[in-house]
Amino acid sequence: MHTYAIGDIHGHLGLLRGVHDLISADMARHGQGQVVHVGDLVDRGPDSRGVIDFLRDGIAQGQDWVVLKGNHDRMFTLFMADPCARDAGLRAQFSWLHPRLGGAETLESYGVRSPADRPITPVHSDAVAAVPKAHIAFLDALPTSHRVGDVVFVHAGIRPNIALKDQTETDLLWIRAAFLDHIGPHEALIVHGHTAIDTPTHYGNRVNIDSSAAYGGPLSAIVIEADGQVFRLTAAGRVPLLPQLPAVPR
Repeated sequence: MHTYAIGDIHGHLGLLRGVHDLISADMARHGQGQVVHVGDLVDRGPDSRGVIDFLRDGIAQGQDWVVLKGNHDRMFTLFMADPCARDAGLRAQFSWLHPRLGGAETLESYGVRSPADRPITPVHSDAVAAVPKAHIAFLDALPTSHRVGDVVFVHAGIRPNIALKDQTETDLLWIRAAFLDHIGPHEALIVHGHTAIDTPTHYGNRVNIDSSAAYGGPLSAIVIEADGQVFRLTAAGRVPLLPQLPAVPR
């Protein structure tokens, strides 16, 4: 059995449809497999609403899809519950509607007018009226991790040397340096997004599949076979994704 994983989507419905087409083509050649989306469905891209509709509809139709929660998904639901709420992982100088975060683009996809240029109270009132409650319930209920054999899928990563069952949600959604700099083994191979890079990369103990769709890059999909082999999916088929050797200190 093999498992597919899709990186950070960030409101790019067209890219999401494209990688699902790649997965469908691969399944036609190699058989069915579960598809895991590693979170950040919303923000920055033009159609966060369409992304959520697409994923909800696929699951409702019986697709074997797992959707994980990302930090941007949590910021969206926090804003909807309380516009003054602050995510525990967000730096103090930012808010969800700051231009660097992309929350305004998410609300615009629901028809909320000029969310970045108006007082927060009317923006929040318009958002409550425009965003379907079912969308917020869907995001709130998303799991933060998913395990298949010796592979664990999360959004951002894990805190090293802490069992998966003891990880905090904030670490699973936000962690960077402590996880990215760790070159030792984890309890499983960690497949994650959150930290934008140019192309999916296998680091031996983890695989980063956030290929910068939020910043104009492609959306990437990989497939992991039961024996641990990892492949990047392309229009030409599978491309092996081999572990990189860690840099040797001088």
